[in-house]
Amino acid sequence: MNFDDKALEVPDVLPMLPVRDIVIFPYMILPLFVGRDASIKAVEDALARNRLIFLSSQKELTEENPNPESIYRTGTVATIMRMRKLADGRVKILIRGVAKARITEFTTLEPSFEVRIEKIEETEVKPVSLEIEAVIRSAKEHLEKIIAHGKMLSPDILLVLDEVTDPGRVADLIGSNLGLKVSDAQKILETHDHIERLKFVNTLLLAEIEVLQMQAKIRNTAKDEMTKSQKEYFLREQLRAIKSELGENDQKTEELEELREKLLSARMPTDVETEALKQLGRLERMHPDASEASMLRTYLDWMIELPWSKETKDNLDLVHARKVLDDDHYDLQKIKDRILEFLAVRQLKANMKGPILCFAGPPGVGKTSLGRSIAKAMGREYFRISLGGIKDEAEIRGHRRTYVGAMPGKIIQALKAAKTRNPIFVLDEIDKLGSDFRGDPSAAMLEVLDPEQNATFRDHYLNVDFDLSKVMFLATANNVENIPAALRDRMEMIYLTGYTEQDKILIAKKHLVKRQMDENGITSEKIEFTDEGLLSIVSHYTRESGLRNFEREIGSVCRKIAKDVVTGDKTKKTVTSKLVEELLGPARFIRDEEMGESRIGIATGLAWTSVGGEVLFIEAVKMKGKGAVVMTGQLGDVMQESAKAAMSYAKSNARALGIGEKWFEEHDIHVHIPAGATPKDGPSAGITMATALISLMTDTAIRSDVAMTGEVTLTGRVLPIGGLREKALAALRHGVKDVLIPFMNIKDLADIPDEFRKKLNFIPVKHLDEVLAVALEKSHSRKKAVASPGGTSTGKKPKSAASAA
Repeated sequence: MNFDDKALEVPDVLPMLPVRDIVIFPYMILPLFVGRDASIKAVEDALARNRLIFLSSQKELTEENPNPESIYRTGTVATIMRMRKLADGRVKILIRGVAKARITEFTTLEPSFEVRIEKIEETEVKPVSLEIEAVIRSAKEHLEKIIAHGKMLSPDILLVLDEVTDPGRVADLIGSNLGLKVSDAQKILETHDHIERLKFVNTLLLAEIEVLQMQAKIRNTAKDEMTKSQKEYFLREQLRAIKSELGENDQKTEELEELREKLLSARMPTDVETEALKQLGRLERMHPDASEASMLRTYLDWMIELPWSKETKDNLDLVHARKVLDDDHYDLQKIKDRILEFLAVRQLKANMKGPILCFAGPPGVGKTSLGRSIAKAMGREYFRISLGGIKDEAEIRGHRRTYVGAMPGKIIQALKAAKTRNPIFVLDEIDKLGSDFRGDPSAAMLEVLDPEQNATFRDHYLNVDFDLSKVMFLATANNVENIPAALRDRMEMIYLTGYTEQDKILIAKKHLVKRQMDENGITSEKIEFTDEGLLSIVSHYTRESGLRNFEREIGSVCRKIAKDVVTGDKTKKTVTSKLVEELLGPARFIRDEEMGESRIGIATGLAWTSVGGEVLFIEAVKMKGKGAVVMTGQLGDVMQESAKAAMSYAKSNARALGIGEKWFEEHDIHVHIPAGATPKDGPSAGITMATALISLMTDTAIRSDVAMTGEVTLTGRVLPIGGLREKALAALRHGVKDVLIPFMNIKDLADIPDEFRKKLNFIPVKHLDEVLAVALEKSHSRKKAVASPGGTSTGKKPKSAASAA
């Protein structure tokens, strides 16, 4: 590239690029970032011609789309040495100033500026007179002073100036490096006389020196003020000592002494007390109006109010604890036994760590209220910490005190509110902890819930250890799968299942009815609930594992009766099933056995969800086709694989099942699970899928009073599943009589109450043949036994769970 500016021919018409916040001088080399569409077009035009472009500054920095009137007429012709396109759409160019020029006419305004220019010829000054030499030296000396005052300039500028003797070049070089305002730099560019231009630059240098000297003076004054403040502090300390001798203590001294007494009486651990007294010493030496003083005062208040050594005495009477738990909650024997075990061990060993339990189960079964009952039984303070939706780690561990508005985390806040070091904390909805760029709260909970670590829990705000080993942590969760494995491993999981209809009626008579009558101002003189009425509400107006909707509907009945009382109806209402229908409207849920008779291709399965067990209907229909299988209802990958395994089993055993040889070639199959808006997945629908498909292929109806759950293999073996208790409860709610379960789940029947087992006939099965023998209307067993690993194929109807066990 040719850098000989004198030999370079400058055309009369050039693309023009308006620049902001800078003035380009000849001989300058610098990068420019071009972002406006019109400016990018001007750059492209210049590159397409001779790489020359005219650069002129805008008068207004903020103007996005300048017009000819807002652009200075004098600018610089520059060569584009290099161009690169950036990922954000902008263009980076490296330019070198060539010569000054003046705009005589704007030839093109759209899509980019193109101007006609007149080159400004500058004559070199020779020889250099004494006046010129003096002005150049003066400018260099002023520049050295500016650098000495701390102005950040290019380190090589003084070396470059030593080699330059032309006053115009000196003025341009200083002007381009000094960081001047656009108006001042433009004036330098527009001054053609070399001597006048350098003199103007000298004036600007003198003004800059004065500004820098004023800045230094301000800094020195501030330093003197700091020295003065220190002097005032020593005088104030002397004055305080004099007042102390005279018995006239000031208010600040009294407050600090009060803080010291409180710190010493808080019975903190030695290292914590040392840190607290250290911070108190800092506060004593600090001016009361200092910004850090209020922060330190707040910190010391937190340290004083925390229960470092205060704790309540546990009530270890097992009979009392059992009575309180039984009065407040029906059933839940596992949890009650676990609490009684803890109390028994506490009698044998006084110094033991608090248990960390997690109650997992569907909503409304009493997980959160259990914590309050346990606290009442043990005589401890109770506090609930809601963890749902927390995404910031600082919510658990606290903020560091360097941040404005810093506070301790929820654990320390809860301890302050509880006022004892051994409360019962209910960590509600621990499965709904979130995480984002601010950290992972579930990772912070690892330290809180680890018995080996929580004795030295360190909150960021306190920055000292606090012993959490005395705290009893009770977490609640709906879906344990959402809890990270490391956190789940630190908790003792206790699973709560739903209630039967009879359980709900008993709980309603003991707790819910009375509570809703009190909340709605109804007395027993105005309303009376019968078992028939409560059963009608449970079975026809709710379908849940817990009690929330049930209590809500009882409240609705009470409110409607209250309205009748207020409007003048003084008669006592007896809530029967008939009155329930009048008050709450038609039944919202109908028993499954009332929904139709046995049909071909419709099988009843059992599923587990985070809100309890549910009944799942699997429907299959056939149509003429070529063997295609369509599956709808938002089925997950595992459920689709179960359907494919069932299809493969049916094809491989078609003759034994009585399916025609050409059936698969002549029919298409559509499998659908209703409630299509709800995603469904899991392997436990395997035998239900297979039963629905084989029923369709053999034109055999499936019994409507049979429900089933189990994973199926390609060879027809039935594998075990989870959540059997919740599924059994769902079957009971829907009026199912026989429940087919995998043979290896017999051990789980021990967790199912006797009441369930009396009302349901659990039939364990090892092979799909046994499923078909029970589920199909006509006994449809395989015509020929097929050997399969791990299972039997006898063609006989299997025994019930009682005899099989």
